Amino acid sequence: MGVALIAALLFAWVATRRQIGSMLADLTSAADPNADQIVSVARGMSPSDPRGAWLQASLEKNIFSVERTESAVKLFELSVRLSPNDYRWWIELARSYEQAERPAEAEGALKRAHEIAPEYAFVKWQMGNFYLRQNRIDEAFAALKGATRNNHVYREQAFSLAWEYFDKDPEKVESIAADQPEVYAELALFYAARGRASDSVRIWNRLTDAEKAIYPNITKVMAQGLYDKRFFPESLEFARQVGIDSETQPNTISNGGFEGAITNIDETFFGWRLNRSEGKLDVGADGSVKRTGSRSLRFSFRGYAKAELYNVFQTVIVSPGKNYRLRFWVRTEGLKSGGLPQVEIVNANDDKILVNSKPFPSGTNDWQEFEVAFSTPDNCTGIVVRTSRVYCGDNCPMVGTIWYDDFSLNN
Repeated sequence: MGVALIAALLFAWVATRRQIGSMLADLTSAADPNADQIVSVARGMSPSDPRGAWLQASLEKNIFSVERTESAVKLFELSVRLSPNDYRWWIELARSYEQAERPAEAEGALKRAHEIAPEYAFVKWQMGNFYLRQNRIDEAFAALKGATRNNHVYREQAFSLAWEYFDKDPEKVESIAADQPEVYAELALFYAARGRASDSVRIWNRLTDAEKAIYPNITKVMAQGLYDKRFFPESLEFARQVGIDSETQPNTISNGGFEGAITNIDETFFGWRLNRSEGKLDVGADGSVKRTGSRSLRFSFRGYAKAELYNVFQTVIVSPGKNYRLRFWVRTEGLKSGGLPQVEIVNANDDKILVNSKPFPSGTNDWQEFEVAFSTPDNCTGIVVRTSRVYCGDNCPMVGTIWYDDFSLNN
């Protein structure tokens, strides 16, 4: 009974020592100022644990000398011998071999890591980067393609690496994209973020309608990103797919009679966009005053004094180098200011004003039709139709009410 108890206590002590040694190695970073002392204790308590050898090797390789590099290699080799089926130690050994300028052995260690964990994106990422550093380009990007298959983080990094390495060549970037819907969705987003609108749309259209429906958030982000980068036709294509601006057509004012909803600025790209932040201006639909249909759009000014007046606007997709004519109707009541309102048309691609309508009449006036002719420059794929005002200084109050109805655009 006494011998059994002693044996049990001895076993427990050995097991506890190993656990403490392993824990110390696990919890200690190579950057810890006390790492040298801790690793000595950890390896003494658990000499057969690969983590202690790994920590000491990490400390050795951080000191750049031939002797320390060779010492690190031997310690990583020890980690592998102690735990030969853990791919992580083989990757660390490969890095150490490469640092020691032993590329053939580094490749062998990486291949062993891949044999142990053939589906792990991390292993493929390490292999791809190793081959790239060895200038073995085909092998590098074959491995990186595997890394894009199942891992979002490495997917983005692999696309970026190919983008820069191959001087923004989409064919090369696409050569590392695994043939999977989620990979194509993220590649389309990658292109959109870099202003490659046509490539973004082309890749996105490799997906079926059912596959596109799986990624509504990506679709909306791409619509917003392309809109912000002023790729308006492409932005509309993505917006329609998530039910935003689904009725919008190029060369057409959307909701020109204000029969549909007037939405907040973040709820549409190509409808009327309303900024409600101005306290001395109320804007909204009015069912009691209209020229046709069931309502109009009303602006009520209560001492509005800012020089700019861009609270309601609409972006319209147009064709470059074409002649257009905008028509709309205006009614006023008690309108008074030194700088009266007008409609302004802006090139949405460079923010340059193309034309202004004549100012609206002061006082009270029944419905009047306004007509504005303009030509789109060669760089123009979108215009902004908005209300502005004649400049009369930075503190020029305006009071009264205007109504809009029946906007139309013809070319």
